[in-house]
Amino acid sequence: MLMNRMESRLIDSPPRRLVQRFEVARLSSLGGRTPGARVAELGCGPGYGTKLILDVFGAATVDAVDLDPAMIAKAAGRLARYQGRVNLAEGSATDLAAAFAAFDGGQDGHYDAVFDFAVIHHIPRWRNALAEVARVLQPGGRFFFTEVTAAALARPSYQKLFDHPTEDRFTAGEFLAELAGHGLDVGDMWRTYIGGDYLLGAATRLTTRGETDA
Repeated sequence: MLMNRMESRLIDSPPRRLVQRFEVARLSSLGGRTPGARVAELGCGPGYGTKLILDVFGAATVDAVDLDPAMIAKAAGRLARYQGRVNLAEGSATDLAAAFAAFDGGQDGHYDAVFDFAVIHHIPRWRNALAEVARVLQPGGRFFFTEVTAAALARPSYQKLFDHPTEDRFTAGEFLAELAGHGLDVGDMWRTYIGGDYLLGAATRLTTRGETDA
């Protein structure tokens, strides 16, 4: 679902960019960098996370999707200097093949890494989004995520300021268990913050479900 006006402003603000730099530092310490990688990003927003994927993680290319055409327009402006390295698409994170069809992205095993900067908790069918992550990642590929859990979304401040799906919200444990069910192995590459409100980590796509890479 689309963010409301308050959250749309917040994600393109200096405080959010500061937090995102902290998140990226923690993610790279857990899951490593992705030099030369072909990457997909779920919910690019105004494109600052995309920029960090290119500059800090060292990705070669990023295919980024967002539901909001206004965010796509902002991201296009911010990322103009990365011409040829970024493809932006309006569409759903639950159907990357359709979203990325114009540039032949979103195929099975197409990406070395997928990034989620606090987007999946906005998706009512969040389990479908994680299934899509597993589908498009190649074996050994990594899924980097930061997420907001049900504990945070239940707080009065969140309910007053922001709009989120009201049903089937996930705890940190439920999110991690769903990853495992799709062959995404987190191991000890995850952390929670502020009483379990926020979840951050990196998962590796197994060769097949239940097996580790040789």
